[in-house]
Amino acid sequence: MSENIERRRFLKCLGAGSLILAPLGCSSVKEEDSNSNRPHYAMVFDQNKCVGCGECKEACNKANNLPEGKSRLMMEQQSGGVEGQKCSHCGKTECDCERKYVRVSCQQCKNAPCVTVCPTGAAHRDPATGIVTMNADKCAGCKYCIAACPYDARYINKDTDVADNCDFCLNSKLAKGELPACVQGCRYDALIFGDVNDPNSYISRLLAVKDSVRIKSHFGTEPSLRYIPIVKQGV
Repeated sequence: MSENIERRRFLKCLGAGSLILAPLGCSSVKEEDSNSNRPHYAMVFDQNKCVGCGECKEACNKANNLPEGKSRLMMEQQSGGVEGQKCSHCGKTECDCERKYVRVSCQQCKNAPCVTVCPTGAAHRDPATGIVTMNADKCAGCKYCIAACPYDARYINKDTDVADNCDFCLNSKLAKGELPACVQGCRYDALIFGDVNDPNSYISRLLAVKDSVRIKSHFGTEPSLRYIPIVKQGV
């Protein structure tokens, strides 16, 4: 089954080596909690495919009407080279060959600290999808959720005075039966989204054959954002 067919199936259902990521504190992961009847929506970021164009960020900002200067995600630039050593690709000591990028955003934790500390229940898990999101009417702007997030992925939206986070476009794109804006906006297929509790979903089949890591999983947060890291050639 092609990815396009799998994506159409998802939309229908929705409507009814050497790791560059290692310095971020990652752990490899292979298994998923497929014993639940509820969906568990997750995202995969493939570092091998991302070119750092930023079109995912632009698509997110537009879809969710975010204020200027703020974003629910960012691309962090990393270098896989060693200072002073020649690049294995071009032979230069300074080049862009091994410059890689990593997505930084809400990790959609199963054990979300932001939900636990929120005194008003504004930060909560959507009953239908299990996605961590915000109830704007309940947010007091106390910033407890911002302080509790170990990924520094939350901020106060100055237009709404509400704490904001990536919720996989729950109230914008997903509400219309579409994939998250960043996934639609990525021309290089570096982002995959779907239900990991569905063994037949594209994301489940991808994770079954690809090694992936989760950032700071030692905190017990159980992030739903997975990373397929760069594997250096010859390693």
